[in-house]
Amino acid sequence: MELDLFDETGKVTEEQTRLVETLLEFAGTHLDLPADTEMSVTFVDDAGIQVINRDYRGKDTPTDVISFAMEDEVEEDIAINFDLLDEKMPRNIGDIIISIDKTASQASEYGHSFDRELGFLALHGFLHLNGYDHMESKDEEEMFGLQKEILDAYGLER
Repeated sequence: MELDLFDETGKVTEEQTRLVETLLEFAGTHLDLPADTEMSVTFVDDAGIQVINRDYRGKDTPTDVISFAMEDEVEEDIAINFDLLDEKMPRNIGDIIISIDKTASQASEYGHSFDRELGFLALHGFLHLNGYDHMESKDEEEMFGLQKEILDAYGLER
């Protein structure tokens, strides 16, 4: 998987960046994603994610993680069937934005490590990029069960 990681805070350590990278690669393998799948993760502070949350979701408050799935359909969009193209194109599944400030406060609130919360948020966003959601109870059960399964198999348990 091609994974671009950006730290706009200067607070994320090399080990934490590597944790997110290896966890998402592990999750990609778990979901049988093609090797040429592409995505990005950007680490921001609360002020940065609040602007994104306000501008794209109409909620003027910081949040922990936001996912922008490339394959989400919007009414005005025209679907492109990439299988019909002559050249094989990589599958870009989208972008994840994670607030490092929220990561720290939620880790403290939930009584686990910063790394565990960072991994949880990265995986949560990743699953959204792959079509999982938790708007309905049945979907929530499936998504959260898969999150736990992947985190446990990776070794990042609560």
